[in-house]
Amino acid sequence: MLGFLVPTEQRRTLDELTDKLDLSVGQVTAKRSAFWVMLVMSAVIAISGVIGDSTATVIGAMIVAPLSIPILGIALGVATGRGALVGRSLLLVGAGVVVVVALGFLFAQLLPNPVHVLSNAQVVGRTSPKLMDLTAALATGLVAAVAITRRDVGDVLPGVAIAISLVPPLGVVGVCLGSQAPALALGAFVLFASNVLAMIIMVTAVLLIAGYATDADAATARRGRAYLVLGAALVLVAVPMVVNSLSTLWAGQISDAARDWLREEPGAQVTDVTLQGNTATVSVLGPQELPPVEQLQRRVDELVPWNPSVVIVHNVGARLQPRP
Repeated sequence: MLGFLVPTEQRRTLDELTDKLDLSVGQVTAKRSAFWVMLVMSAVIAISGVIGDSTATVIGAMIVAPLSIPILGIALGVATGRGALVGRSLLLVGAGVVVVVALGFLFAQLLPNPVHVLSNAQVVGRTSPKLMDLTAALATGLVAAVAITRRDVGDVLPGVAIAISLVPPLGVVGVCLGSQAPALALGAFVLFASNVLAMIIMVTAVLLIAGYATDADAATARRGRAYLVLGAALVLVAVPMVVNSLSTLWAGQISDAARDWLREEPGAQVTDVTLQGNTATVSVLGPQELPPVEQLQRRVDELVPWNPSVVIVHNVGARLQPRP
């Protein structure tokens, strides 16, 4: 398996990895200036794409994003038991998070209609992460690990940057905070945190398998503590992702129940269903009179364990079809 993942003849040396991932060795000034310039530009591009609801612009920010370098540095520090490298890399990641979120917050102050921005696809798609997002992040982290340790596949790193998505979720955090939507900001930060943890865990595992770890007792002890912290953090971010996954599942079941509830009403349609906390909101387009809401409430009580209250948003009317 090791020879298949990281062949010996293509494996980078520990010195090569250190020079690439530790911004405190080698040409320190050049490395750090490049990191900060690229990070700020990536943040501006990402936030502009989020506010403008432009997928292409956001993807451009993903390619530019340099945050993966200190994140991979954390993994290298954990695998080799270098506490100083872990600390320096964590500091860079934390400072980068603050810069991107602050820029998103400032951009949000210039928006004439923050509510409109909060409903666009770039924001909505990053504020309710699910378990499948974590699964994709773990798989992408494995690709990143192989790319960083092998000399012959380094050209896949732009694709890894697009898949792992680090700066855009942080931009969403800042925009949501600046638009007085802290719950949405928390959801976007969970997505960012899950991507970071997935990358660190998978890269650390590959580095250990590839033999980059040292056997010193002190290094082994530090690795043990790091594993505990990573495990606890992974559980912490997985909990809301599980809740979001289940909420999506239950929202689909509520939607089916609502359609069944409206079966006898000609022209009535369920246009949207959301489940947030103790409220299930069902948007209906249909005639003036609807069946008793109590019927749907009983059905929802059977489906969802905590018995959320059903709220009907009723738009009176019907969809008009164009004439042939």
